[in-house]
Amino acid sequence: MRIRPFQESDTDRVVDLWDRCGLLRPWNDPRKDIARKLEVQRELFLVGEIDGLVMAVVMAGYEGHRGWVNYLAVEPELQGQGLGRQMMAAVERGLAALGCPKVQLQIRRGNLDVVRFYRALGYAEDEVISMGKRLVFDDGG
Repeated sequence: MRIRPFQESDTDRVVDLWDRCGLLRPWNDPRKDIARKLEVQRELFLVGEIDGLVMAVVMAGYEGHRGWVNYLAVEPELQGQGLGRQMMAAVERGLAALGCPKVQLQIRRGNLDVVRFYRALGYAEDEVISMGKRLVFDDGG
């Protein structure tokens, strides 16, 4: 797999991959998420290609205190072959190059396969409560 920065021409394939991996939610417009990401640290938006086709994707960012990882997805029939591990290693290298001391991510409750995946990469549950407040409503609501 060749890992490279996201290009605008990858948009349809990435949105389709996120959808097939169950990452999309009605309140988040993935195309708007992509457009917003391309305005901030676009070098931390990576895709993995095999034979010229996008088979994996990850989005990350660093705000000076912590790095965050979002939207990691691997082609469902290729999961379990180390592609997700490769994508995480690449994005962690990018964050480390920016001086990022710690990486955070969020996992939906009950997604035990994903919890196991990240634990195998050395991630551990923090004693925190994740809270959020929507400032932009993509669905117009």
